[in-house]
Amino acid sequence: MTAPMYRQEKLEQTSTNNVAELASDESTSAEIWNALVTEDHQHEIRLRTMSWQKAAWLLAGDQVCLAIMAQSWSLSVLGWVPGIITMVLSGALFWMTSLTMHKYIMKHPQIQNICDFGYYVFGKSQAAYIFSGFMLLANNILLIGFHILTGAKILDTLSSHSLCTVTFSAIAMIMGIVLSAPRTLQHVSFMSMFSAACMGLAILLFLIFSGIETAPLGYPADGPVRTYAFPLPGTSWVDCMNAVLNITFLWVPQILFPTFIAEMERPEDFPKSLAVLAIISCILFIVPPAVGFHFLGQYATAPAFGSLGLATYRKASFGFVIVPTLIIGAIYANVTAKFIYSHLLGTSRHAHSNTVIGWGVWALVMIAIWVVGFIFSEVIPSMGDFLSLLGAAFDSFFGFIFFAVAYWHLYRGKLFAGLGRTVMTLLHVFVMACGLFLLGPGLYAAVEAIITDYSGSVSPAFSCASLGI
Repeated sequence: MTAPMYRQEKLEQTSTNNVAELASDESTSAEIWNALVTEDHQHEIRLRTMSWQKAAWLLAGDQVCLAIMAQSWSLSVLGWVPGIITMVLSGALFWMTSLTMHKYIMKHPQIQNICDFGYYVFGKSQAAYIFSGFMLLANNILLIGFHILTGAKILDTLSSHSLCTVTFSAIAMIMGIVLSAPRTLQHVSFMSMFSAACMGLAILLFLIFSGIETAPLGYPADGPVRTYAFPLPGTSWVDCMNAVLNITFLWVPQILFPTFIAEMERPEDFPKSLAVLAIISCILFIVPPAVGFHFLGQYATAPAFGSLGLATYRKASFGFVIVPTLIIGAIYANVTAKFIYSHLLGTSRHAHSNTVIGWGVWALVMIAIWVVGFIFSEVIPSMGDFLSLLGAAFDSFFGFIFFAVAYWHLYRGKLFAGLGRTVMTLLHVFVMACGLFLLGPGLYAAVEAIITDYSGSVSPAFSCASLGI
């Protein structure tokens, strides 16, 4: 992986001189942003075109996902008090760190992805860029693999395992490749609207079914359905830590945000998009899991659809999840492909024009990403454990550490200038502590869970066994 070109070097290779001239003098960031948008709009394929409304739909499409339905299980492990506190605290930190990230990017208009962010925030370090690039690729491709596996699980459930699971995974992969064809996030944002609507319908059906059925799946093996304020006796620290990681994983999507901001026509409007996402998240990330825990209690599973007692209910609600599963995979694939694509084609005309080479390279990169994701989905026996590992190893940086360091850069020399600034500084110190905690004890708990799962029976690679719920 080659080091990126930044500021003067990158800007001097653009098709106009306006941006380079602005970067070479004392122009404001706003002027550079305007020049970048103007320069982009002269291309055949325009990237910087999203309005804040379309960005809000893109954010909602990314966040309104299957992971919401794993939160009832987290509550069943942690209990009401630690569970709700973790959810509310994760939401507050998400809002605060996202605003810090936006402020930092507005001061550094050249940032186009999380790797650029890492490069700048750690003192224009090439090592930081390479490290961030590795984490971006590993995180996103493994997540794409998880979405392929989820697609196979849904198809297995709906068809009562009418085909080999590997075949269903291949079908999900092909569908994902087709949905990933658009090169601009503005086009993907239209699909995100449909994705969020389908996931919302799946959640609504789950809430209705869990309320009207007589008992959840597995009843009465563990006694009457009950809820509790704190973890039940015998709950291990590793279980609690993985439940916390499950919650933070849902609340930490910032790995994609720099790319989203870079494709907005008015990036200064991103907080409006963020506010829409925050409102949606506060409702969907807390209310449905709480209702699910109320009705399912200790029988809650991840995803919660699997706890419904009737197969008809499981199929009717889980089936709608196929849409967000594939579209969210397409969002991660788009961001990943752009990172690879920019290194392959750089600033050549093929990078922003409808040429055979440009589209050919884009198609090959996208196919390669989904194929590697497919391989991961088949060879990793417990993808859920690896997502906990991702949450601890990567989200600790992309959700916490990066933004604590960015805050220090933004307010260096005036960290304690007044009561308000002092409070914000102390909160970002807490953000750093959270990141280090996830990276330390959190990573240990995720590894312990993987070791425990692998000590039992492990599914063979490319197994035809049913994954249906």
